[in-house]
Amino acid sequence: MEKEIREGLKELAYNLWWTWEPEVRKLFRSIDPILWDEVKENPIELLKRADLRIREIVTDKKFISKFNYIYGYFQEYMNKPSHYRERFKKPIAFFSPEYGLHHTLLIYAGGLGFLAGDILKESSDLGFPMVGIGFMYPEGYVKQRINKDGWQEDNSDLIKKENMPIKKLYDNEGNWIKIYTYCYDEKVYMGVWKAEVGRTPLYLLDTDVEENAPHNREISSKLYIADSELRLKQMMVLGFGGIILLEKLGIDIYGIHINEDYPVFALLARILNFMKKGMPYEDALEKTRRTSLFTTHTPLRSAINVFPMDMVKKQFGFIKEKYGIDLSKIIELGRSPEGEGLNTTVMAMRLAGHINAVSKKHQEVTKNMWNFLWEEEPPIDYVTNGVHLPTWICEHLRTLFNKYLGENWLDLHDKRSLWELVDDIPDEELWHVHIKNKENMIIHIRERARKRWYKEKADPSLLTAFGVFLNPSILTVGFARRMTSYKRPDLIFTDPDRLARIVTNPERPVQIIFAGKAHPADEEGKEIIRRIFNFARDPRFEGRIAFVEDYDEQLAHYLVRGVDVWLNNPLPPLEACGTSGMKASMNGVPHFSILDGWWIEGYNGENGWAFDNTNPAESIYEILEEKIVPLYYDWENGGFPKKWVRLMKSAIKSIAPNFCARRMLKNYIDKFYSRMVE
Repeated sequence: MEKEIREGLKELAYNLWWTWEPEVRKLFRSIDPILWDEVKENPIELLKRADLRIREIVTDKKFISKFNYIYGYFQEYMNKPSHYRERFKKPIAFFSPEYGLHHTLLIYAGGLGFLAGDILKESSDLGFPMVGIGFMYPEGYVKQRINKDGWQEDNSDLIKKENMPIKKLYDNEGNWIKIYTYCYDEKVYMGVWKAEVGRTPLYLLDTDVEENAPHNREISSKLYIADSELRLKQMMVLGFGGIILLEKLGIDIYGIHINEDYPVFALLARILNFMKKGMPYEDALEKTRRTSLFTTHTPLRSAINVFPMDMVKKQFGFIKEKYGIDLSKIIELGRSPEGEGLNTTVMAMRLAGHINAVSKKHQEVTKNMWNFLWEEEPPIDYVTNGVHLPTWICEHLRTLFNKYLGENWLDLHDKRSLWELVDDIPDEELWHVHIKNKENMIIHIRERARKRWYKEKADPSLLTAFGVFLNPSILTVGFARRMTSYKRPDLIFTDPDRLARIVTNPERPVQIIFAGKAHPADEEGKEIIRRIFNFARDPRFEGRIAFVEDYDEQLAHYLVRGVDVWLNNPLPPLEACGTSGMKASMNGVPHFSILDGWWIEGYNGENGWAFDNTNPAESIYEILEEKIVPLYYDWENGGFPKKWVRLMKSAIKSIAPNFCARRMLKNYIDKFYSRMVE
């Protein structure tokens, strides 16, 4: 019995289904609650370190019963029939440079990655056949440390792959599967890892293998390398390597969906692969276009990848020899009318027969950016982003929904009519759940500050800025996202004295929590962090401003369900979509945002607050002072703000069905994937 339970626990630990199924997490926690917290909710590390405890607990009848139930539920989930698998006999290959699935798998940087991760999770839940292709980054993304001057220090955290929910992929002879492609005239080898995302496989390419020279081993070392030559190599490895891997594994696909331009060479590699099998170039190009989707997220031309032609010619020198195609054809696919170098977004738009923006507003912006590529109306559609609701809904709220929406509500969560039942939830019960989330968030933030203090003997003056004075009884505003200038994280500090009066009001105080990383090369973003951090330890704000360092997926979960208001004020129209506000609203946290990205579609006048860019800082102050603060502190008889709770319910009802990943993936299936079936 012990062996079977150990094997079952290991199987559960290596399938990321547990990251969105709370009962599995409770099972792991029950093994050793203290160790579970110590290993940051990593079941693989837990099982390695709790060997003696497992020997004891596998004889406990209650644990055995719980394990049998959970494992049986897992088997039922994995084998659940799906009409999509009947309709789609072959998978769609989804290529992305990053995947945000859980903080135990550090292969993500931000929103683009979490979108990709949520798509894979939802494909698993729906039973839609999909296979993911990405990178295994041995250094992950930077860990953020704020020094005593308020400056972000970038520390690479070397990943312990043995503690991550991934496994090497072996062939029938027991050898680690490795493939290669060309970068310049060199063979670059990649070892293959596999992550199980429920029923959806994710294959990760790793150039840190002994067959490669040192300069090639670092190709997949970390996300978004600034060096353009190394960046081009990354794109080659992801695109060509991914197609070669699919061929190696015998995975026949209907088509390819590339998440941004980073995997664009997968489309080129597919053309060359068809040609290698005897298909003429024009036919291969046409088939690739018909079966390819390019999702663009970038509303700014300056952020587009453009590579010098001499670098491109050297990089693609193998094309003529290996595939017999003239290099000029490749170059023309990515050359823009301005005559610049190889523009990989232009190449993606010329190779993909289907193109989509990530919100209705972003579609308009994208068409204006790239209209010169077409003589007629640009054929750019849109699918507004969504988030994987089972991942982002907190456990307490899920329990409440089980009680009042029915135990099968998750199967119907993209149906608007279901969410009308939220009105049946007693106001006091919903408020109690929110306060519990708020208290847990503040405990977590204080614990982070405590660890920084005792591990590094950090300057006590830093602790104020880290949030040790946060109070769960005070109206709390959250702002957490990538720290870059167009997001305008410090906009609310336009008039520091006025803000100080708002946050230190003795009768109706406000506190604001900031979190987010700047890209290592973004000096302006780091300066914004420094400015906010120094405001956070400015005595005139009385400890009511906090900057929580090292924003990650775990902290995001605490923030989107624990703050009272989610603030967003980017410079329009540079917010292609945004998703953090969706996660907050689904948890009953109203969105307070400028009208850009998804909020143009989401705002209905009753589920949050909106303002335009005419005088954004003034609008933030006015709405806070005249609407948000009075409503929050309007506590009627009964000891909680009933009108505020009605606002929370409006947020949940309007956002959950319309901005969930299920609605998003169904849009992709109906608009694009269905048209790839042959």
